[in-house]
Amino acid sequence: MADGFLSILTALLDGARTTLLLTAAAFLIGAPLGLLVAFGLVSTARIPRWSAALYRSVWRGTPILVQLLLIFYLLPTVGVVIPSSVAAVLALGLNTAAFQAEIYRAGLLAVPAGQIEAATMLGFSRAAVRRHIVVPHAVRAVLPPLTSEAILLLKNSSLVSIVAVTDLTRRAQQVASTNFRPLETYAAALTIYVALSIGLACLGLWLERRLRPARRTGRQP
Repeated sequence: MADGFLSILTALLDGARTTLLLTAAAFLIGAPLGLLVAFGLVSTARIPRWSAALYRSVWRGTPILVQLLLIFYLLPTVGVVIPSSVAAVLALGLNTAAFQAEIYRAGLLAVPAGQIEAATMLGFSRAAVRRHIVVPHAVRAVLPPLTSEAILLLKNSSLVSIVAVTDLTRRAQQVASTNFRPLETYAAALTIYVALSIGLACLGLWLERRLRPARRTGRQP
């Protein structure tokens, strides 16, 4: 039985690679868009704030499966023909951007106002303040919830199998339909998902340590 389980694991590795690529691509799309929406949410101008709030409400308040199917079937009707994998990445990216925006918003609000005021008094432009002070502080503050969002995105990527993307879940369905061993097959898929989630969690912890401000050493005067 152990040999059969290992052979099934090997057969699912190709699907696991697709799952990782989908997750990474969607996260990279969602990160800058989410940060842009977050700046809109904390803006004092009405139009950017309302637009960002509308985007957040729509993508956070509707099922991701419906979003995925809508993008998959809507784009061809307007003459945009793209592979199903691209539609899946687009849907996942737009969805995670809304959730990341709320994470970034909390991080932006956590930046000490005194540092922003000091940089402004020193002559930094608004863009420079955001780039050199606000964003670095916010990123360090939001790494733990961002790691959780990446793991959630990894799990949500299993829904792309509904639009014929051969990710880990769909590959498991194909293997189970040929070897007639669904219990071992889906147990192997579960094992891979757990391993990938643990890997993302470890990556998040490593990034936290790398970005943590170095502590001063030596005697204080």
